[in-house]
Amino acid sequence: MQLLVNVDVNDLASAVAFYCNAFDLTVGRRFGGDGVELLGASSAIYLLLKAEGSSPSDFTSQRRTYKRHWSPVHLDFVVPEIESAVRRAVSAGATIETPIQTSKWGRLALMADPFGHGFCLVQFLGRGYDEIAQA
Repeated sequence: MQLLVNVDVNDLASAVAFYCNAFDLTVGRRFGGDGVELLGASSAIYLLLKAEGSSPSDFTSQRRTYKRHWSPVHLDFVVPEIESAVRRAVSAGATIETPIQTSKWGRLALMADPFGHGFCLVQFLGRGYDEIAQA
């Protein structure tokens, strides 16, 4: 099974610039003016142009917003060294929401992209999640 990651944005050019600069991704394919494939992560990330206020589905009354919003699904970017990754993301336009925290399994920074989507930067330490995994 293949995993595809789709991220709705209201400004495709700005989103491409942010994700390429923040995470060193590169543009793969372009899908007219409505989508761009980004490569360089373990799964391709597809930026999809969706208007502010549009409905994500016929089954909800919710509307898209690109102000900071919460979702139970978010992206985690695993990085080799978290301080420089945080600086790079911030210089590309990200916001730090929780400073770097260290735990037994690794280091974590909670952040948001310029389109209101939360994401985390993760630096594994030791055996990573195996430090806390239970059989």
